[in-house]
Amino acid sequence: MIDASVSPLRQRMIEDMTIRNLAPKTQHGYIRTIKQFAAFLGRSPDTASFEDVRRFQLHLAARGVGPGALNQAVSALRFLFRITLGRRDIVEHTPFVHKPHKLPVVLSPEEVARLLDAAPSLKHRAALSVAYGAGLRAGEVVSLKVSDIDSARMLIRVEQGKGRKDRYVMLSPHLLALLRAWWRVARPPGWLFPGQNRVNPLTTRQLNRACHTAAERARLDIPVSLHTLRHSFATHLLEQNIDIRVIQVLLEHAKLDTTALYTRVATKTIRAVMSPLEQLALEQPEPRA
Repeated sequence: MIDASVSPLRQRMIEDMTIRNLAPKTQHGYIRTIKQFAAFLGRSPDTASFEDVRRFQLHLAARGVGPGALNQAVSALRFLFRITLGRRDIVEHTPFVHKPHKLPVVLSPEEVARLLDAAPSLKHRAALSVAYGAGLRAGEVVSLKVSDIDSARMLIRVEQGKGRKDRYVMLSPHLLALLRAWWRVARPPGWLFPGQNRVNPLTTRQLNRACHTAAERARLDIPVSLHTLRHSFATHLLEQNIDIRVIQVLLEHAKLDTTALYTRVATKTIRAVMSPLEQLALEQPEPRA
């Protein structure tokens, strides 16, 4: 049934996104961008020209919108014009913004231990330990159910992670013991980490807030988010000489290049590499007074 309050163009775009099985979060973001574009134009987006799209991009940049958000807006615009409106002429001249590559923040194993010990509650300590111990994203942690913990095979089942894919990750004995301690205290009926009303899971915002609280209590001097634990997980595995392709599978990265980024922050691995300077037969300079 079509909502009478939704314009035919928006309804068509929603149908196009549904046909292509885009995630609800992606659909919501695309619709929000097109609504902003329509408000900027003051008329329906299907009447827009390339210059209108260009002006909208300049408008977003002038407002200080970062490269990531700009590229999300470009993705929404490209979907509208390429799929829903069939106007590839505009798509061809709507490029993505170059996003500078920054090295991820990575904690040392000692810093991770301090952060986990400083978690504000047993529930949060268990959830943060899952994020680090299995390399899960925030949304994947809060979406876990009790039934996803397979203690017989020592695996955690991650349902519909990023890209709507299921996967298994390892369950360490230490993490299993912690999760069992949490289960004995809370007896969660469905969600492994329920929210306040127990009907819904803990939100990603609540989990990130707990992570920030733990970082402050641990007196960590670097900016820490829940994703920092995922970065640390991958880097520490790499420093243990785990095959990078195995790490790619555990992280559910589509491209190996994404996982290879961690080779640039695996300081233990970098320090273990012998410099070619050491192979040269150089005379040591005489100390001077």
